[in-house]
Amino acid sequence: MPAWLSNVGADVHHRALTARLLGAALLLAACGGGGDDADGTGGEARGDTTCDGRIEGTEHLTMWFHAGPSGELSTLRKQVAEFNKAQRQVRVELVTLPEHRPYTDLVDSAAASGDLPDLLDIDGPNLYSYAWSGKLKPIDSCVPDSVRSDLLASIRQQGTYAGKLYGIGTFDSGLGLYVRPSALKKAGIRIPRGVDDAWTSAEFTDVLRTLRAAGHETPIDLGLVHAKPGEEWNTYGFAPAVWSAGGDLIEPRTFRTADGFLNGPEAVKALTTMQTWVKEGLVEPGRTDDQAFTEGRSVISWTGHWWYPRYSKAHPGDVAIVPLPDFGRGTVTGMGSWQWGVTSGAADGDAVWRFLAYLLKPDQVHRMSEANGGIPATHSAVKLSSAYGTDGAEHLFIEQLTGGVARPRPRTPAYPAITDAFSRAFAKIMFDEAPVRATLDGAVRVIDKDLADHQYYPPTGR
Repeated sequence: MPAWLSNVGADVHHRALTARLLGAALLLAACGGGGDDADGTGGEARGDTTCDGRIEGTEHLTMWFHAGPSGELSTLRKQVAEFNKAQRQVRVELVTLPEHRPYTDLVDSAAASGDLPDLLDIDGPNLYSYAWSGKLKPIDSCVPDSVRSDLLASIRQQGTYAGKLYGIGTFDSGLGLYVRPSALKKAGIRIPRGVDDAWTSAEFTDVLRTLRAAGHETPIDLGLVHAKPGEEWNTYGFAPAVWSAGGDLIEPRTFRTADGFLNGPEAVKALTTMQTWVKEGLVEPGRTDDQAFTEGRSVISWTGHWWYPRYSKAHPGDVAIVPLPDFGRGTVTGMGSWQWGVTSGAADGDAVWRFLAYLLKPDQVHRMSEANGGIPATHSAVKLSSAYGTDGAEHLFIEQLTGGVARPRPRTPAYPAITDAFSRAFAKIMFDEAPVRATLDGAVRVIDKDLADHQYYPPTGR
């Protein structure tokens, strides 16, 4: 949802795009882009002409949204209706999409045929593929400094490719460990106070063993029910363990190889530790339900912000959120969620931006966050919810997003191939107890082949 999240209470785990799925659409489009800027914020406007400050006449816009019937969709429909009613110059149509086809399939098909809408909802790290292939326009010229500075740094970072801003989300995501303080205190286990106090991976292994000895048969739920091969949950949820250990999914500066990074000793050690938890029976197995924490089978859950409403309802006053374990280089967490992009065929960039500016108003950001449980994308909207304040129940998520603990998934057009390879490797390691190094070696070969097949995604100056 990661970046790929849809709505609270729904199935938020969307299948990753595969390299084969995107390959045809990408090769039909012109190449573009290049390496990201150092800070990932996009810096100053890069001279794009998407917006010139003028709207001629009345503009009619189409937009696509990823979620079917949900709190998100109903909220967005109301926002569209209210925007259209409040002014006459821009008319927005929220297109109803067929529910039997995966959203990413629809986007790729429309991109290949030139039928994308003016405003497109994009799953977090897939933005880089769309930007590189020319499906999106940069929007630096559209975004005023006042809006840019109000955005969380993570929102700017995830929307930036090749030094240009291509996407803006109205919410971000949070990832951490939900714990039952009563169970931990009864077992004599300390509870981390924040990102500087995370359990080490060795300490966390002892925590799990102590909890099982105290009568909790499977003390941790890793969401393995959602960890099937190819699922994005595997990358969003567990790449942070690799990063925390000092490894990576791909060489992070040039994105030209995964060799020595995904299969390096740091990554191997982190995933071997996690596999040990499974081998020792400390992990809730991938059953047919995801209720281990709510029903009390597990007292720790490695998951995201979308579970807080149900967890807190199931265990009133007995839920806390703490950082993921430190595997050697400090705790690291995931970030990124759905974001909006202006397509290359958009009717008028200024018209699209006028609607986006409406969605980014503090009250509208807060409204959507209330509907889907996402982390508000702007500092002004964060202030509207006590949950993210210093003493708020979900303050850790803001601390992570604004304090440099959260990391984006690799900002490269190769991401679909990277996530698919890592996701499948993770599933083999956790479900089949496959040899960790050999399995990661296989994932590296797949990723490096995709890179070579696409000439390492060369920039063409777009």
